[in-house]
Amino acid sequence: MGKINRKKMFTENQIQELNEAFKEASPIDIIKKAFELNTKALVTTNFRPYEAAILHAVNSVEAKVPVVWCDTGYNTPQTYKHAEQVIKDLDLNVFLYVPKQTSSHRDVVMGIPSIDAPEHALFTEQVKLEPFRRAMEEHKPNVWFTNLRQGQTAFRNSIGIFSLSNDGVLKVSPFYYWSDEKLDRYLEENNLPNEFKYFDPTKALENRECGLHA
Repeated sequence: MGKINRKKMFTENQIQELNEAFKEASPIDIIKKAFELNTKALVTTNFRPYEAAILHAVNSVEAKVPVVWCDTGYNTPQTYKHAEQVIKDLDLNVFLYVPKQTSSHRDVVMGIPSIDAPEHALFTEQVKLEPFRRAMEEHKPNVWFTNLRQGQTAFRNSIGIFSLSNDGVLKVSPFYYWSDEKLDRYLEENNLPNEFKYFDPTKALENRECGLHA
């Protein structure tokens, strides 16, 4: 029943109206509007570059909002160090989700398959999709904050600030139209760290969709 109720929350026309109304709005105003629409929200992160911006912005509007971190188990030492710093500095309410199999075990059984290998779909399911579904099923959000931005992938170019996930959750990307340069200034103005030594084992190319958002 939960999924059906979420699907009734917003129509495609309402989403289009929101995108038109908030195209020039600040991230903070976008986030405030999302919380006005529904307070059962969470923000997802993988602590890739520029993630501190969305975490700071959402947390500044609603402290202690659940932050879902789906850790593939293959992050770089720099990413883990960066994550710990951001979590501590922003006092984030983090819920950690990891694959059911350790990366060491999977290295023996499968390794990290190339995107063309038959095992790649199973690998992506194990390290990214299953933990994410588990998180969403446990939290059952109506609003999902992300740091998706225009220009990252062909799919992300089409969604706008507000969009609907496949199961009807309102997906909100407050920095959707922001460039790296503009985000650099945001991080600097708010004394936030950034880290570029990030590794996604499911993606061979930076502009390849990971599977969570398509």
